[in-house]
Amino acid sequence: MTDKIQKEIKESKISMEDLIMHFREKCSVCGHHRIMHDSFGKCEGVMNKPCTSGCDEFNPE
Repeated sequence: MTDKIQKEIKESKISMEDLIMHFREKCSVCGHHRIMHDSFGKCEGVMNKPCTSGCDEFNPE
């Protein structure tokens, strides 16, 4: 992780636990974690396998 990103996280006052919980949340459409979705919400799949659910928006479970 770059120093810039670490600084932004610290300045945001978001705890590492909250950040991890945020990215572990699963999508109700494809079942993949939030971290598998790009910044627009489109699922990129897991382990070099594309998502075949047609998930173009992250919807939390």
